[in-house]
Amino acid sequence: MKTRKLSSTLPHMLLSLGLVSVISAALLGGMYLITKEPIARIERESRIEAIRKVAPDFDNDPQAEAMKIPTASGDTCTLYPAMLGGRFNGAAVSCRSMDGFAGEITVMAGFNADGSVRDYEVLSHAETPGLGSKMQLWFRDPKGARSVIGKNPATTSFYVTKDKGAGGQIDGITAATISSRAFLGALREAFSAYTEYKDSKGF
Repeated sequence: MKTRKLSSTLPHMLLSLGLVSVISAALLGGMYLITKEPIARIERESRIEAIRKVAPDFDNDPQAEAMKIPTASGDTCTLYPAMLGGRFNGAAVSCRSMDGFAGEITVMAGFNADGSVRDYEVLSHAETPGLGSKMQLWFRDPKGARSVIGKNPATTSFYVTKDKGAGGQIDGITAATISSRAFLGALREAFSAYTEYKDSKGF
């Protein structure tokens, strides 16, 4: 008797579960469509703000002239040229490293026309929140050999000083050597992309 009752209610249960699944999927899909554009807009605005912050003065539209440049690691950097009065004035370059302690670190680096670092912005990271804040400040700090500002990767070894085999000349964040290596690795990739762009354009 119980078996007969169960078999008669099973189709209704399956139908109910199916309806719930369809409705849930529809709601999730609708939510994605609703939030997709605002999220994309926020990301664009954040990117524009980062370019303005790190790049030298420009009067062109760096985003419209952006170029994807493959790196030696097999990844891709995005370069945003800064033109002023029709002349190349430097660029902002977005690159990432997957070698952080917790994963990916993405950096927007600004280079002057001579290749020196004008500024940088950590766009995203998977490190602890406190460490993310440290990266934003540490590599600007003029104390010791912490700062990368004004230094040129062509003449300064952008490796942590602990990496003596690589001739490292940048002090890593205390107790965060892995994250420091990843950050500097992203800057090296950015500089490589910057150099390749300059050479291809004859600047």
